Amino acid sequence: MTIIDAHLHVWDTARLDYAWLRDEPHIDRPMGFAELAAERKPSPQHVDGLVFVQADCRPDQAIAEVEWVTSVAADGPIVGIVAFAPLEDGDAVSAHLDELKEHELVVGVRRLLQSEPVGFSASDGFRTGVRLLAQRDLTFDACVTHDQIDDVTALADATPGLRIVLDHLGKPDAAHPESLGAWRSSLVDLARRSNTTCKISGLPPQLGDGDWTPATIRPWLDTALEAFGADRLLFGSDWPASSGHTTYDRWLDAVLEWSTPLSEDERESLFSGTAVRTYGLDTP
Repeated sequence: MTIIDAHLHVWDTARLDYAWLRDEPHIDRPMGFAELAAERKPSPQHVDGLVFVQADCRPDQAIAEVEWVTSVAADGPIVGIVAFAPLEDGDAVSAHLDELKEHELVVGVRRLLQSEPVGFSASDGFRTGVRLLAQRDLTFDACVTHDQIDDVTALADATPGLRIVLDHLGKPDAAHPESLGAWRSSLVDLARRSNTTCKISGLPPQLGDGDWTPATIRPWLDTALEAFGADRLLFGSDWPASSGHTTYDRWLDAVLEWSTPLSEDERESLFSGTAVRTYGLDTP
């Protein structure tokens, strides 16, 4: 089975500035493919391709980040780049998007919303920015918290020509299982929009500690499967941002185990097909 990790980060703290890493001392250092290889077990499950997602370096370094990642892409191998763009700038973001399009590995944009107020993505500037994104056939990765999922639904309605990827299951408050019902309601509503997909990624940090088990994650993954179907789910590791709550192989093995009852076609979609279709990737 082909496996594409649809959500992975690498960074070089000696090259670019990542202010948020100062609060994450365990990963505030260069984290690249050598570090990933050193972490993985001796005979790991083979991963055939990686989608790099922007790692929130200083905004003025966004193009430099793309250029650096492109220079090391073969080591991954990276088969797609989801870059940063200040979409809230509206028409003014056009030149930035055009520059991104000059890099053949760029397949989409992520402008983090998780730290913005509810309603941020409804501004005229942001809506203009995502329409320009859609015109260039680039996807939008929506990284939000559970209380912002409804904003993503509104964005999907406002820009039906935009392919939207919900990162990290919408960051449910998984440390509190009683929150599952409200999150499920928002997720199911979003999934009714055919221009949306969802990443099976980033759940371990939401669980509150590293003691999660396959039984702990099952209700959240089952809900995403019920809402989107396997053909609209993408596997992602969120390495190394999820480090401290999981290792690369622990999360991959857990999702592989959870997906065992699925059909061969469904597993193919989850682990590679949806990523290829959503991002327009060349098959590794």
